Amino acid sequence: MTEPAPQPAPTGGPHVTHTPDELRGALADAGRVALVPTMGALHGGHRSLMRLARERADTVVVSIFVNPLQFGPGEDLDRYPRDLPGDTGLCAEEGVDVVFAPTAETMYPLPQMITVDAGAMGERLEGASRPGHFTGVLTVVAKLFDLVRPDSAVFGAKDAQQIALVRRMVADLNMPVEIVGAPTLRDPDGLASSSRNVYLSGAERASALSLSRALTAGRSAAADGPDAVRAAARNVLDEAAGAEPPVELDYLALVDPATFADAPADHEGEAVLAVAARVGTTRLIDNVSVTL
Repeated sequence: MTEPAPQPAPTGGPHVTHTPDELRGALADAGRVALVPTMGALHGGHRSLMRLARERADTVVVSIFVNPLQFGPGEDLDRYPRDLPGDTGLCAEEGVDVVFAPTAETMYPLPQMITVDAGAMGERLEGASRPGHFTGVLTVVAKLFDLVRPDSAVFGAKDAQQIALVRRMVADLNMPVEIVGAPTLRDPDGLASSSRNVYLSGAERASALSLSRALTAGRSAAADGPDAVRAAARNVLDEAAGAEPPVELDYLALVDPATFADAPADHEGEAVLAVAARVGTTRLIDNVSVTL
């Protein structure tokens, strides 16, 4: 999926809110509401989420909040890109109705004592590499759902494990929200769109392209079974480990999309081939669906 072209900005732009009271006022008589939760530094991938949200609702809300609860020690919370004026302008171009941009103090007026446990699925892959990450994600998403009260919420497929966990949270806790997954948007060179791509130098970006190449190679081997998928993808990443700069693999996994447990050798049907790696100081994730 390639980056969508900007749309003409609506007169006046979105209603920018920062507090729950302002948000409630902006959503009075909102009709059907679709929420696009983001951490800002918006790009073409976010545009595609906003457009999908617009198809499903009378009012589109974009939340912009760098959630400290989902960052671990030594991660990039302090340097995560932030550009609220630019983000608001992009939202205006896409006809977003309401932007909710709270502070950490607004979202967490007290130290967060009650959180949403991500369970066993939240301890695999990203959860194993980033302990507590999905507890932070699910907790802030639950808070956003309670504040916005959306009829639907749109998430990008690049964060496949996140979507699976949000869907399970909604089902387990009987939340009246439809979770919509949007296809991963890729730049023309194949790199999955990400706010963290701005960290990459030219040479680092060239090395990072091995992630999408590995996923493509793995999916091409699907007819030969799960082990062949993993081997084909790993061959690409092994070669990339010797590139300059090198790709430092965190994980490569072929998993059941319902549980994110490893797909066994006799697995048939849908699976997710997921990868996480570091190039320089930047950690990137990507995935593709594979039919076995």
